[in-house]
Amino acid sequence: MTGNNSKLYRVDWETLRRDWMLWLIMAGMILFAIWIYPRLPAMVPGHWNLQGEIDRYYPKSFGAFFAPVLTVGIYLMMLFLPLIDPRRDNYERFAGAYTFLRWGLVIFFAIIYGISILAALGHDLDVALLIKGLVAVLFVVIGNFMGQFRHNYFVGIKTPWTLANEEVWRRTHRLAGRIWVVCGLVGLAVSPIESPWGAGVFFAALMIAAVVPILYSYVIFADLQKR
Repeated sequence: MTGNNSKLYRVDWETLRRDWMLWLIMAGMILFAIWIYPRLPAMVPGHWNLQGEIDRYYPKSFGAFFAPVLTVGIYLMMLFLPLIDPRRDNYERFAGAYTFLRWGLVIFFAIIYGISILAALGHDLDVALLIKGLVAVLFVVIGNFMGQFRHNYFVGIKTPWTLANEEVWRRTHRLAGRIWVVCGLVGLAVSPIESPWGAGVFFAALMIAAVVPILYSYVIFADLQKR
């Protein structure tokens, strides 16, 4: 029993120590939000469409604090939710990829937050280009690690068919990783194109990355059922 428990995912001082830079980034985001809040205009840009046009504004309290709170919340969920996962033992089998995913998401949201604050302060930034480029890079990075994800209930392509069968999970994530990398590279290539055509290709690449693995998981499951 002791040997099995030693392989379970756990949150301890060593885990927190390895993530010290993430804690520093999140604390910096919160302190920066407190500092920047009185300097922001009453309403700040909150959303941009694929053409880079601002299509939604929010009160400055939302603009200053939402991203830091969201980042901390996502990090804490990623840290603690595996503790209640019925497949908790599998997290140690992709511990490196899972750690990298935590780091990637925190850094991604921190950069997005910085871009949105600069835009709110009136700096002339091509927000659409920057955000599309960052999203595309995130797809490429996660795609490179997706094949390492092991069967669990919180991270990965979670369909009824991947959750029901470990072989379906494994084959789906192997394919999904390749698709995410390719679609991410396509998205990165068309990010600078400021036209409806470029925006359409970018959106189509993301949709393919999201939908194809879901359909593929069903096809594999149905094939295994027939066998």
